[in-house]
Parts: sequence; C-alpha cells; structure tokens
Amino acid sequence: MKSKSLIISAALVAVSIVVLGFALKSGIDTFSNRDRVVTVRGLCEKEVNANKVTWPIVTKEVGNDLQGIYTKIEANNKAILAFLHANGIDDSEISIDAPSVYDQTADSYSQQDIRYRYKVTNVIVVTSSKVDIVRELIKKQTELMKQGIAIVAGDYSYRTQYEYTDLNSIKPEMIASATASAREAADKFAEDSHSELGKIKTASQGQFSINDRDQYTPYIKTIRIVTYITYYLED
Repeated sequence: MKSKSLIISAALVAVSIVVLGFALKSGIDTFSNRDRVVTVRGLCEKEVNANKVTWPIVTKEVGNDLQGIYTKIEANNKAILAFLHANGIDDSEISIDAPSVYDQTADSYSQQDIRYRYKVTNVIVVTSSKVDIVRELIKKQTELMKQGIAIVAGDYSYRTQYEYTDLNSIKPEMIASATASAREAADKFAEDSHSELGKIKTASQGQFSINDRDQYTPYIKTIRIVTYITYYLED
C-alpha cells in the first residue's frame, strides 16, 4: 500500500515537472517575443483653402503741413471705405489704425536735405472670412489708384496673411489616416520578415503643422501630421 502511494506521488511530481516545463517554455517564448518589435511612421497631408484673411491697406503721405496731410488721409479713407462697402465688405470686418507720423527733422543723425518734413503712414485693415472676395479686391485695388490714392505694396511690415482656423474639424480624420498609414507600413514589414503583426506597444502623435503650399499661393495651406507606432512582432 505504501509503495503504491509512492508511485502515485512520483507520478504527480513528474506531471508537475512537465507542466512546469511547458509553462516555463511558454513564458520564455513570450518574453523573447516581447523584444521583437517594429517602429513605423504614419503620415497624413491635406491641402485646404484658407478661411480667414487679414489684408492691410497701406497709404503714405508726405508734406510739410501736418493738417493738410490729415485732410488728405481722411479723404483717402473715405474713398477706401466706399470701395470696400461697394464690394461686400462690412464695417465689422474693417478697422482703421491711428496714423503713424514720422518727423524727419527730429532725426539729428540725418545729414541729407529734407524736402518734406512729415511722412505719415495710414493703415486700414480688413479681417474677413470672405477670402475669395478679398482676393478679388486685392486685384481690383488699382481702382483706388485711379482716384489718386497710392496704395503701398510689397512692405514686409504689412503683409496680407491667410489662415486656416478650422483644424479641429479635420483632426480625427487625419489622425485616423496617419494611423492607417503606419499600420500599412508595419504589415509590409511583418510580411517581409515572415512574422505576424501583434498588438501596439507604444504610440505617439506629433503636432499638426499648417504651412503655405508655396510662396505663390499662400491662400492654400498644407496641413501635416505624423504618428509613430511600435508594434510587437510574433512568429
């Protein structure tokens, strides 16, 4: 009876050892597979039209009679506002900055003969979501020149700016597209390495960037997002 119990005990120990061996092997294989990963980059780019424009309309006057210059500026502003109103721009989209006056005689370092004492810069700013309308008005501003109003162009300090302000509406779609792009790259890598793609180990998302498509079409923006995802690889 005693020998029978010993045999049973020994058999149980043997089975336990076998089971433990399989468990250890499975654990080692699992641990080994944890080190087999692939990191891929997913990219999504999208072109959109700007939905906001800031257009500074700049005029400059020179002279020795400051009061006369201001009278000229008031007449210019009246003509510019009439031009804007006639072409669909509302008062709520227009702001008039205070004129900037530069007195050349106050510059003690100037050694040149001064013909005109004062230089006055006047700026009317249009801020609007009517991007297409404003773009057409920029082309038509020669109508103001025909009225004797000299519009200053090419001044770096007063550039027309285009923006895209509705990023939140396209974020989910772009993130999903970038993630799908990363998954496609990971699937290809797994296929080439004769492996199976496992679960995601880590994932990170870069910042959205919004840039002009090129210097000639600043009203068209390129939006870009990059994601980085690390997958486990399995046999």
